[in-house]
Amino acid sequence: MAFLYFLWLSLSVLIVDCSDYADWYLVWQDEFNGEELDLNHWEYQIGGINFGSHEIEYYTNRTKNVRIENGSLVIDAQIEKYDSYNFTSGRIHGKQSWTYGKFEARARLPSGHQLWPAIWMMPHLSKYGSWAASGEIDIMENKGDHPAVIEATIHYGGKRPYNTHTGSGPRDFHCDLSKDFHLYAIEWNAKEIRFYLDNNHYFTADIDRMMWSGKGPNPYTRKGQPFDQSFHWILNVAIGGSYFGPGPYVTPEQAKHWPKSTMEIDYLRVYQQKK
Repeated sequence: MAFLYFLWLSLSVLIVDCSDYADWYLVWQDEFNGEELDLNHWEYQIGGINFGSHEIEYYTNRTKNVRIENGSLVIDAQIEKYDSYNFTSGRIHGKQSWTYGKFEARARLPSGHQLWPAIWMMPHLSKYGSWAASGEIDIMENKGDHPAVIEATIHYGGKRPYNTHTGSGPRDFHCDLSKDFHLYAIEWNAKEIRFYLDNNHYFTADIDRMMWSGKGPNPYTRKGQPFDQSFHWILNVAIGGSYFGPGPYVTPEQAKHWPKSTMEIDYLRVYQQKK
């Protein structure tokens, strides 16, 4: 099965290199080849800021948690007492934003009980109101207990608790995504957001429709809202939280057995479509 999977990936990459990229041009990239994080592109999120998701880490701006190493961005979840928390990690937000395009992240995921790596996007300005009325695009989320499984999701519909979401659900790619780098991407236009792993399309979210949830105040006036606004990158590794259910959440003793506590990002690239 593994041999067939990698053969499929290799053939797919050859096909994509010859065709799909001809329709796009590069507008932004971060190759993470410097000595430290480029603060012209990024800002740190600092603190135990969990936005209702009940994560149990404290985000810092220390190189222990976020650093450039061997040409990659490294986000490192650590077991340590910090403030009132038992874990630290890193979360960074992009300063640039775009509406529509092809967004690519070449990454190697962590692996371990209740590690929660995410490559995602949020609106630069919350034009339609607080979360999730102004939208969220989750390019990749993973539960570290299952390193072959990822999910793609968009959130929208109204302010919490009137929000809703559309997603791929857990998709098993029968390949440990913590062992090697893989390419996570979306192609986003006014009608849909298509999600890819290693250039292979596996899910499409239709946004060519009225996206109100039908509950609470309606923040939208036409089809495609809120995904007609500019969004920026967010990269993080969370620990525990509601993504894993109501708990109990991972303990420091359990975390000592994590096989791999880091997410590495080789590069991020943003393309716009040629007219």
